[in-house]
Amino acid sequence: MRHLLDEAEKIVCAVIFLAMTALGFVNVVVRYLTSYSFAATQELLLDGFLLLTVFGAAVAARRGEHLAVTLLTDSLPREARRVAIAISGLLSVLLLALAAWYTFGLVQNQYESGITSSGMQIPEWYVSVGLPIGFALIAIRLVQAGLAEWRQAGATAIYGPGDGKGEI
Repeated sequence: MRHLLDEAEKIVCAVIFLAMTALGFVNVVVRYLTSYSFAATQELLLDGFLLLTVFGAAVAARRGEHLAVTLLTDSLPREARRVAIAISGLLSVLLLALAAWYTFGLVQNQYESGITSSGMQIPEWYVSVGLPIGFALIAIRLVQAGLAEWRQAGATAIYGPGDGKGEI
């Protein structure tokens, strides 16, 4: 069970990508054989890309591979580097919490108003419910990666590069 929680976003991305690939392939085959295409294919693929982007960002956050410019922070002393990492992490988590909050409001609005998709005529909130979940997951993974970076920033300045002797 622990493995499923640790790898949740990777599993979601793999399932979405597999479904998108299969749907695109089936649509091409059907269009080639019958000169017709599935009406909802484009809508499903766009929804898949949206969710794949959000959950893929969670994968990148977990690995610490999110976009970062570290030229300035790498040149800072140990304590200043740790402060910069903390401020960056807090602001990122705040932004993601706001994104989760507002997309949750979007889902509530879509649910209460009964908005349906144009192609499939299913409730829009079916797809949108993945957004606040995805943003919350990115925030959690960013905290995990930030804590690891925090620990590393404190350790690398204590032990100098090369021989392992302290720089104190």
